[in-house]
Amino acid sequence: MLDIQFIRENPDVVRESQRKRGESVELVDEVLRQDEARRAALKSYEDARASQKAMGKKVASAPADQKAALIAQTKELAGKVTEYKKASDDAAAAYTKAMWRFSNIVEPEAPEGGEDDYVVVRKVGTPRDFKAEGFEPKDHLTLGEGVAGIDMRRGVKVSGSRFYFLRGAVARMQIAMLTMAVDQAEENGFTLAITPTLVRPEIMAGTGFLNSHADEIYRLREPDDQYLVGTSEVALAGMHEDEILDLSDGPLKYCGWSSCYRREAGAAGKDTSGIIRVHQFDKVEMFVYCKQEESREMHQQLLGMEERMLAKVEVPYRTIDTAAGDLGSSAARKFDNEAWVPTQGRYRELTSTSNCTEYQARRLNIRERCEDGSTRAVATLNGTLATTRWLVAILENHQQRDGSIEIPKAMRPYMGGREVIEPTKWEA
Repeated sequence: MLDIQFIRENPDVVRESQRKRGESVELVDEVLRQDEARRAALKSYEDARASQKAMGKKVASAPADQKAALIAQTKELAGKVTEYKKASDDAAAAYTKAMWRFSNIVEPEAPEGGEDDYVVVRKVGTPRDFKAEGFEPKDHLTLGEGVAGIDMRRGVKVSGSRFYFLRGAVARMQIAMLTMAVDQAEENGFTLAITPTLVRPEIMAGTGFLNSHADEIYRLREPDDQYLVGTSEVALAGMHEDEILDLSDGPLKYCGWSSCYRREAGAAGKDTSGIIRVHQFDKVEMFVYCKQEESREMHQQLLGMEERMLAKVEVPYRTIDTAAGDLGSSAARKFDNEAWVPTQGRYRELTSTSNCTEYQARRLNIRERCEDGSTRAVATLNGTLATTRWLVAILENHQQRDGSIEIPKAMRPYMGGREVIEPTKWEA
């Protein structure tokens, strides 16, 4: 949710943000009208309520011969108060509904355009020249099957399309990667949290996920009416709903470890082979609450942490500045880190980090206590440190001619000192 005072004072800034996102510019004027109507209706109700209280005092002190007439006036006024109350409530509901349609205000530096209009910030590492090495690279699924580590066939048998089993050394590699991410987070002052994966509708809506991509989210309806999260960001944002935080000693930094679920409803026919687009995966996610003026610097810190993790798994990657039209509704700006996938000959997203400024905090009523005793909304940020999809880039970039996988050096202590995952026959 946006700050209505900011909208009143800076309507052109909000209009420009809406334009860059490709969303309704007219919504700004609609909200301003609803705001005016809401305030007018509230004033009418409060004035009528004040008159009602004054009349009550007048009745109490009136002579006996005047009480009957005054009581009749009081009843008439009570009816008007009820009408004004309903009008005020209806106007407030219409205003709130319109306000919740806003996406966050885009940072001015974010590129214009849609999905294909990102700006490449930098490229790190050089893709391997497999032709010069004398062999054709295998895709991650072929490699995973070759080391008896990825079993899509049985995953589909058990759960349906886009499900899988990770087994043996590949399963161990995922745990190693996630644990390495947690260690890095804790070294940087983050508190580990194992988060719920089911949340109330109010929490899912508050984080901004029930928008145009709501069909990507699993919902459990009656008798539960809960959502399965696609990221622990949702639970970590909701953890401090309706709270006033103490940020005097610095930001609150959490590292969430959870299983995540996405329907991938909009991905029909895309990446149907392997574990790039799947319905269930594991992830370590950073989530930060900080002061409003600290959010931009914190955003760069989260991006830096993601890049340090990518360096540890030794894959070539690029960092892109996401265009305004491709931002989620909560993000004011977002950077993606995309790893090189040899068999696809292109970069694929592994991590992203978003600065959500005060947008989520306003919707979830999360504030900080200021020095003068007042309160204001905090800023929230998120960023991925590791997730199942990373296995795609690790397997393909570290494959050997014989189908074995060389384990990145930084991961070896987390895998019992093992250096290579050797080809393995499947059990019958």
